[in-house]
Amino acid sequence: MRAKVGDTLVVPGPEDRTGLVIRVLGRDGAPPYVIKWRGDSYIAMVTPGEYSRIIPAPRKATGSDVGGPADL
Repeated sequence: MRAKVGDTLVVPGPEDRTGLVIRVLGRDGAPPYVIKWRGDSYIAMVTPGEYSRIIPAPRKATGSDVGGPADL
């Protein structure tokens, strides 16, 4: 599992719990993560379980991503 700041962590359960990754403490995007939970805004350090998943944040386009030769 790898994450970046801004990604979403989903922890499955009777009611899935989701949170925003606000800090990555592991090497190269590995856990543990500091998560701000949606709903109650509680902040916690989390080492996700095997059924948890990361949803990547939408990445912003840069000037080099638009108007290049592939767009002709």
